[in-house]
Amino acid sequence: MKKALGLLASGFLVLALTACGGSQTTSSAINEKKIVVGVTSGLHEQILEKVKEVAAKDGLEVELKVFSDFQMPNIALAEKEIDANSYQSIPFLETYKKEHKADLVGVGQTVLNPMGMYSKKIKSLDELKEGDKLGLPSDPTNSVRALMLFQSAGLIKLKDGVGDEATVLDIAENPRKLEFVELDAAQIAKQLDDLTAAAINTSYAIKNNLKPGKDSIFLEQKDSKHHNIIVVRTENKDDVAVQKLVKAYQNDEVKKFVEDTFEGSVIPVW
Repeated sequence: MKKALGLLASGFLVLALTACGGSQTTSSAINEKKIVVGVTSGLHEQILEKVKEVAAKDGLEVELKVFSDFQMPNIALAEKEIDANSYQSIPFLETYKKEHKADLVGVGQTVLNPMGMYSKKIKSLDELKEGDKLGLPSDPTNSVRALMLFQSAGLIKLKDGVGDEATVLDIAENPRKLEFVELDAAQIAKQLDDLTAAAINTSYAIKNNLKPGKDSIFLEQKDSKHHNIIVVRTENKDDVAVQKLVKAYQNDEVKKFVEDTFEGSVIPVW
């Protein structure tokens, strides 16, 4: 009798756990009618406001959460405070996943925001002199991107094989003996007065009234691998709301908005 009661109790326990498991699986899916998307302030916020309009026509409400730095949108996504984010490139995502063991994945290409070099003191790279100070972002992904930009401009040569792991310590050749100053990406544009020139992400350039297509003295080329993507938790990559978000973003109406608004400084890549 005791054995029978024990088996019965075990059966109820299994059923309870199965029910809980089923409930968790269901609750992990994003609401089909509403999705919360994290963006950095500036151009990504502007574009997503347009995406929000387009998505509404397809029955999807898009709520925006605006962040002021490059780390918080991924932290918020991993911690399920938001459902998706749209602000980062594939290399940036891969670095974040490696460092934080986050189960995130890109689900759709969006735009290329070409990193550019800007200056209030010179109008051409030819004017750079020995010892001039160049600013670049301090976070690993954007620091590498800036170093690659400097190399493309012919200012430095990096050690062979360093690839996406490059730091300022990997500069093999620096013929003009330029000084490199690493700063928070969001602050570089505000400190241009103290630098000869600096590599600035497009979002922060535009936020500080700098137009990449017009004001940069050197601009990242279209073949850059730093296209931006929409990112979600891997468990949600096939959710209806995610599919609708990607569809709304990769819409001709959004493409025209990007082209008209940013005049070539932000490039649709879908």
